[in-house]
This record gives sequence, C-alpha cells and structure tokens, in this order.
Amino acid sequence: MLDKQNEMSFAPINRAYNRVFRPRRLSIGLVLPLETYAVGAAPEMKAHLEAARAAETLGFAALWLRDVPFNVPAFGDVGQIFDPFVYLGALATATDDIGLGTASVILPLRHPAHVAKAAATADVLSGGRLLFGVASGDRPEEYPAMGADHHDRAARFRDSFEYIRAVASEFPRHRSAQGTLAGDIDLLPKPAGARLPLLITGGSQQTPDWVAQNGDGWMTYPRDAASQGRVISDYRARLKAHGAPDKPVMQSLYVDLLDDPDAPPAPLHLGFRSGSRFLLRYLKELQTLGVNHVALNLRFSQGDISQTQQRLADALLPEFH
Repeated sequence: MLDKQNEMSFAPINRAYNRVFRPRRLSIGLVLPLETYAVGAAPEMKAHLEAARAAETLGFAALWLRDVPFNVPAFGDVGQIFDPFVYLGALATATDDIGLGTASVILPLRHPAHVAKAAATADVLSGGRLLFGVASGDRPEEYPAMGADHHDRAARFRDSFEYIRAVASEFPRHRSAQGTLAGDIDLLPKPAGARLPLLITGGSQQTPDWVAQNGDGWMTYPRDAASQGRVISDYRARLKAHGAPDKPVMQSLYVDLLDDPDAPPAPLHLGFRSGSRFLLRYLKELQTLGVNHVALNLRFSQGDISQTQQRLADALLPEFH
C-alpha cells in the first residue's frame, strides 16, 4: 500500500508542494512579472496583483519570483524588482490557491535566521503555499556589495541550508559558521506544513549527490530532450542509490506564443517562440522525460500578456491540469 501511495504523490510537505508536483505528471506555472520588458530595462509592475489573480483564475499551478538584490547591468534582468519576501506576503493575501514559489532565494547573501523566519511567515500567511527555491547565486557583483566572499558561497550555501532545516524543529541545537543554537531559544513561526519545501537550483556549487540527498526537489534549466532526459535519469538514480524517496524536477522556459498555432519553433534565450501545437508537444515530451513542473517566462512575448495567458491556459491546461 505504501509503495502504491508513493507512486501517486511525493512526500507530504505542504499544500502547494503536493498540488503542484505529482509523479509522472506535469503542471504549468508562470514567472513573475507578468509583463514584457527589454534586456537591460525594468518592468513597470503595473496591475501586477491583478495579473497574479488572473493566473490563478485561469488555473495555472504556481507563480514564481526571483531574488535579485541589485540591478547588475551586465546580467540584463532585474526580475520583478520587489523584495521576494515582501512580495510573497502581498501575493499571499491577493490569491487563495495558487502555489507561490521563489526561483530562487540566494542563501549566501542572507543570514539563514532571517531567511527561515521570512519563508515560514510566507508559508503560514499563504496557508501552506510556499515553494522555496534556493540557490548559491550567479551574479558575482552582488557579493562585494554585501561584504560577502563569492569564493566561499558553496560552504555558505550549505551552512545556510542546514541552519534553515534545523530551526524548523522546536528549540533547536545547531552549530555552524552561521551561528550557534544552544536549544534555549526558538524561531517562530514554524512552517504551515511538515517543513519548508526546499528546492535546490542547479548545482548550487554542491555535488550532485548532496543535491539529491538534501533537497526536496531539483530546479533545472532547459536542455535538448536527450540531455534533459539524461540529467533527470541521473538525478533519480542518485536518489535511489541513497535510499531516498522520489522527488520532483522542475525547469524554467522562456516562451513567445505566436498567433499561428502551427508556427514552427525559433530559438529564444533559454526557450523558443512557436505556435501552441509545438509548445504542447514539447511539454508532453518533458512530462515523458520526468519533468514535474515547467515555469513559463513570458518576458519576451510579442503579444498582449493577458491575452497570451488566456491562450496558454486554453491550449495547455486541459492537458496538464
């Protein structure tokens, strides 16, 4: 009976984790902000809460936001501008059911006590809808601005990750470079679910075995089908080798949905523009490869974003609901 249950769901963590991620099934989310903006430009962030509510009404599984402390012109993308934790609080009150994900919070640039408290608060305020993606960071310019060493981010990521896990328990005892918890103080609130669902982005400067053993899932990037199939198979083989339960895999994807449903694909940065029929075939292939969630980024869309959301929902969600 237990094996049959494991085939139907991943480990129970919180409401969003177990609704967004299902074994051998794919769900569709959207990356915030839900507007177009050019490389090097900043989004306007107008009517953004209305756009989030529209995504929920249409049936998308999750909304994803990024942790971008500084505008780094060489990188060319400031994300949704807003602080992710403040924005999560706003989204928690503006929506009711959609998953709220971070992709991803940069652990080496924040103290893990603040991160754990903010993340647990967002999880409680949203009724267990937080999907907590974490990463080691990919913008070296941000580290000196915060007095942090870019070269030791691997160790700081690992220490922060373990600290966040530790403070989920009551009056924890934990010692690391991030601080000492002697069991005489506690951090509140606790997450709404069993724990914070920590999804590791890429390698985060860790070994593949560490990623498989410690995360509650893996966030990766678009690849050709053969390569994506290989890395997903490798990830799940490592889970099995360590006696760990199956865990979800998700990826991002930039898309520009063209008016002609039969339009062939043309490459975009980390994605493509195409008609709806090619996009549907591509997502079905990802589901076959073992991807459990795709976060669509509409930044480079040429059409009206609200209309694009509607067309995506009509074309895709009946297949991946």
